[in-house]
Order: sequence, then C-alpha cells, then structure tokens
Amino acid sequence: MNYLQNIIPVMETLSKKYYSNEKTTLNRMRIKPDHATFIGGKEKKSPFSALGKEREENQRVSSPFKILISCLLSLRARDENTEKVSRQLFEVISTPEEISKLSDKKLEKLIYSSGHYKKKTQVLKHVSKEIIERFNSQVPRTKDELLSIKGIGPKTANIVLAFAFGESVIPVDTHCHRIPNRLGWVKTKTPEKTEQELNKIIPKKYWNEFNAIFVQFGREICQPISPWCSKCPINNYCPKIGVVRSR
Repeated sequence: MNYLQNIIPVMETLSKKYYSNEKTTLNRMRIKPDHATFIGGKEKKSPFSALGKEREENQRVSSPFKILISCLLSLRARDENTEKVSRQLFEVISTPEEISKLSDKKLEKLIYSSGHYKKKTQVLKHVSKEIIERFNSQVPRTKDELLSIKGIGPKTANIVLAFAFGESVIPVDTHCHRIPNRLGWVKTKTPEKTEQELNKIIPKKYWNEFNAIFVQFGREICQPISPWCSKCPINNYCPKIGVVRSR
C-alpha cells in the first residue's frame, strides 16, 4: 500500500491539533525570521501571525547562540529541565566569551539538573571556543559549518538553522525518526537517513513546523512503547508498523 498518500491529510490533522509555537522551550525561543535573517539581500518573511506575550518575550531575549546552547542542553533531558537550566544559565551568560570565562565547576553547577552535566560542560566550553576562534564569536549560518564543530550533530544544526535563522529544514529527533517509520512513510534505521528521506516526500510548507508537531505528538500520543492509538487523531491513516502493543 502507498502510505505516502496519507502525508497531507496527516500533516493537516496534526497541524491543527498541535500548532506548535508555544509548546516547547526551543519553540518558544524561536526568532522571527523577519527580525533575524536577511540572506542574499532578501528579507525572510515570518511564518507566524499570532504570538503570545510569553513567546514575544522569549524572542526578545533570544539569540542564535542561546538557541544553540539550549539545544545542546536539551539532549537526553526533559523539556521542563531544559527550560529551567536555560533560564538559570542565561541569567549568568549570553555570549560564548562568557561561557569560556566560567570555571568548569561553576558551569557544572548551573546546568546540573539537565543531566550528563559534566559532559555537557565540556561540550559547551568546546563549542563556545570554536565559535570564538573560528567564527568571530558568531554562530555559523550554514549546516556544514555547524557540523564542523565537534559536539553539534545534524539535529542540533537543523534546529539552529530553523529556529535561529528561519531556514526551511527538518530537524529530526527520535520522534521525527520513529513516527514516519511507524506511518510507513519511510523505512530507515537512523535519524540522519530519515531526514534525507523526509526532505524528498514532505511538502516544503510543512518543514518549519514538522519537528515541533511530531515532538508533541510523540510525547503525548505516539509514544515509543504502547502508543495511545485509541485516542490518536490520525489512527485511520496509520498502519502501526512495528507496534506490538497499544492502548
């Protein structure tokens, strides 16, 4: 069966139920493209029309560097911990130079509740050093440059490109990898391969919101083990590939 024919109805259904702007820490930090990016002499238009006060405030105090740091902190961490730790850290630092000046002990204390704090401290220090020395203290704006920094993977690079610079890319995390496989849209083994396949089949108008929508959907309904198929809004479109047990 050709499950690709379900892409548009699934995306339309999920887009209405999980309109994404204010649901996760990183989404609340998004910088409006028309405020943030002028590429090739052309202003990029914002895809957002109605913004809540909280999101506007997050955008006002956000920056590409803070989005990058929050993304690195979010790895293997719950979103509520990411938000708490990000707020604590950004009360102390806002630039790569300020992170570089912090002692390891101080930084570890600030980010402790994000988990894996010792490793993340070294990653934040290294990434900040690279940005200072190689990119004149500015977060690079291309995927190749971002990936050239040890500690930044494809998902993080795409989140920075999408959320900080308004680029049309699909950041693929565990939810964005698992769910398209479960829906039969792709048959892939890694998030990197899933990203490549999704770029071929997902209409570009859905790219900006794809990650945020599928993260919410994956957390609330389409969970890794025993998904909530009984209350899934796209149950009729899902072949449940690989699902052994559901609720």
